[in-house]
Amino acid sequence: MSDFAGMEDLLQDFLQEANDLLSDVDNKLVDLERMPDDRGLLNDIFRGFHTIKGGAGFLNAAELVTLCHLTENLFDRLRNAELHLTPELMDVIMAATKGVREMFGELSQGVQPQSAETEVLAALHTALGEGAPAPAPAAAPAAPSAPAAEAPAAAAPAAGEPDWVALHAAATGQAAPVPAPAAATMTPAPAAPPAAGVPAVAKDGAPSAFGRRSTDKPGGAAVGRRVEERARENTIRVDTARLDQVLNLSGEIGLTKNRLTSLRADILAGKSDSETLHALDQAVSQLDLLVSDLQNSVMKTRMQPIGRLFQKYPRIARDLARQLGKDVELVLAGEETEVDKTMIEDLADPLIHLIRNAVDHGVEPPPERKSAGKPEKSLVRLEARQEGDHIVLIIADDGKGMSAERIRAKAVEKGLISEEEANTLDERQSLNLIFLPGFSTKTQISDVSGRGVGMDVVKTNIQKLNGSIEIRSEPGKGSVFIISLPLTLAILPVLLVLLGEQPFALPLSLVREILPIEHDKIREVGGKETLVVRGEVLPVISLARLLGWPLDRHPEYGVFMQTAERSFILGVDSFAGRDDAVIKSLEDFRPRGVAGVTTLSNGQIVLILDMKELLSDLGQHPDVDRGMRALEFS
Repeated sequence: MSDFAGMEDLLQDFLQEANDLLSDVDNKLVDLERMPDDRGLLNDIFRGFHTIKGGAGFLNAAELVTLCHLTENLFDRLRNAELHLTPELMDVIMAATKGVREMFGELSQGVQPQSAETEVLAALHTALGEGAPAPAPAAAPAAPSAPAAEAPAAAAPAAGEPDWVALHAAATGQAAPVPAPAAATMTPAPAAPPAAGVPAVAKDGAPSAFGRRSTDKPGGAAVGRRVEERARENTIRVDTARLDQVLNLSGEIGLTKNRLTSLRADILAGKSDSETLHALDQAVSQLDLLVSDLQNSVMKTRMQPIGRLFQKYPRIARDLARQLGKDVELVLAGEETEVDKTMIEDLADPLIHLIRNAVDHGVEPPPERKSAGKPEKSLVRLEARQEGDHIVLIIADDGKGMSAERIRAKAVEKGLISEEEANTLDERQSLNLIFLPGFSTKTQISDVSGRGVGMDVVKTNIQKLNGSIEIRSEPGKGSVFIISLPLTLAILPVLLVLLGEQPFALPLSLVREILPIEHDKIREVGGKETLVVRGEVLPVISLARLLGWPLDRHPEYGVFMQTAERSFILGVDSFAGRDDAVIKSLEDFRPRGVAGVTTLSNGQIVLILDMKELLSDLGQHPDVDRGMRALEFS
């Protein structure tokens, strides 16, 4: 049974608020490491831990209260200049925030969190000049609740903090439980010298790794994170102004519907004069405009600032850089750019891979940078911006860059491509080899990299979002990864093509040009049909053949399509125009190569083709497969 029976609403409110607070604290800690004397940052972090502690107290999460109270005391000493921030002390603080997040995971499972790991508590007590705490008895009886007037003052909400008592009362109709007094018994210790006894770094120079608590249930934290992720998938924060706009548009659509109903009655009664028909035309045009505005407004309710995703990356970059003995600063830009909520969740893993790769592979250690005439501190930039109906994400570093020649050689060495294929690759195609499964330039496998997984996951996840990724790199100067994504996944601009009378929809983001196919200009290369477009030899692939349909005539038109790896001409019979498709997924039955379906204005159902999946399934069509192999390395 849950330890929080009857308090589920309060618990969820706390976890949502506290997770945001802790993410903000993580970012401020990274800033504080660069500006250790910034009193504003010290006060903000202190208030963050104080607020989390207050909410944990009302949930009787005594171990979370204890950890937050110790960390809060540490920041009180720092802001009063009784302690000085050192890299070792920052490692302890970071380990404490990690412990707090693990406790959130346990709370999300409906159980009280276990004690923080002994090393973290000992390090906090040492930094505060206190002796290590004596181990608690195995089964200590619960202390009686103190009267409300004697509740710990530290647990009372400060100005601007969530009033957890009111939240609990509103959620349960009961008085809130009194905070556990465990943390209140800790008295402030006299000022200690600057973190002299704080556990130092490990033998390799990396920060001492505070491991998982020995009493943790196997997979407990991971289960907690999954529970939390599922909760986030089903909720979204929406600005009330946007909801007001949707409500106003709904009201106007209702009025227009009433007008159309009245006109319909007039027409059925035989009234068909020009004035009535003109009024009908105006009402239909008004309805079309209002529905379009409503559609846009509803889509905006799904849009969220990408800064909510970005805010966890400075901490990840800082921890990895410290582990590797590098000095790296992650610079964020365009955090206010809005992206589809579901897309934000799917972007988390690819961006983590790219940032970790930039820190691990991209930037050099300080001595190497110094000898190359570069600043010892490396800069990694994560930027988001909107360009038309696409979102562009940029991950750039000022590191050593990538050598196309070395990448080709490594791919040949690992047997991913042949020597002949490598010799035909240009620079762009060579850099794209890093997306092949099993590719890695690392000679030694570590817990950070070297196993050849990661970049292929990045590419796969970006493709699932109907996006593309491009690499630009210059040896000695750095690398840039550019991700282009549709603004929303709910509406997909498509090109409607015809095979006979059957329409199909192609993602417009892959279409570069439409051109007639002049059959006297088609040439055979290696037994396959090709066409020269502005000096580039491109294979011509019939959509009918790609779908396995009988090929009874030559295609009249070609669609110049380009994916991250391939450029080719797709042969079709004709076109039916461009449309913005509202995608309907096929949950129970989805044929391979079909991304979903949409409905045209005439009610006809059209399949939206997944070109990447169709092209990856070319093994079923050996003739096309050989042509695409020639293309991939041409």
